[in-house]
Amino acid sequence: MAKSKTRMLIAIAMLSSISFVLMLLAFPLPVLPAYLKIDFSDIPALIAAITMGPVAGIIVAFMKNVLDWFFSGSPTGVPVGHMANFATSILFLTPVYVIYRKVSSSKGIAYGLGVGTVCMALGMSLLNYYVFLPMYSYFLNFPAETGTALFNSIIYGILPFNLIKGIIVTIVMVVLFKRLKPILDKVSESFKVPNIN
Repeated sequence: MAKSKTRMLIAIAMLSSISFVLMLLAFPLPVLPAYLKIDFSDIPALIAAITMGPVAGIIVAFMKNVLDWFFSGSPTGVPVGHMANFATSILFLTPVYVIYRKVSSSKGIAYGLGVGTVCMALGMSLLNYYVFLPMYSYFLNFPAETGTALFNSIIYGILPFNLIKGIIVTIVMVVLFKRLKPILDKVSESFKVPNIN
């Protein structure tokens, strides 16, 4: 038991490090605001969730943001962006894990990723409207967007960004899932998580 826990901690640490590196490779989309950047750092968290359980995935998502905040800092002095990124990861990976547990197949993971994309896009639209964008305004000490301006920022920025991000990550994750299936089978078995069929 102790050996298994140690192996799990090592795996989580490795996936957190990979996730952090992938977070550094973020890139903007030309049609959306520059501060909205696509990255693939949720993929290691997804792998952790489906092989070791949702807590492992959440820890990986948390650690990548802690590491990024430590090395890159935050323009507000408060990790508002990292908090938003962590919330995004939870909204994305939780439906994937829940659906995958019920339908442990390539179709199940694809369906889970689709539902996760919708949950992430809608959830982050609401959280940005009520929490994160007002926090940015407060800590950066500039007038907060309200009414139509704030609504437009969500509808024409946050919402399409998260939908596009979810679609891109889904495509990459499905391709990786099919290629890594034998390895994920062994990892799942070693951590006593149901096999990937």
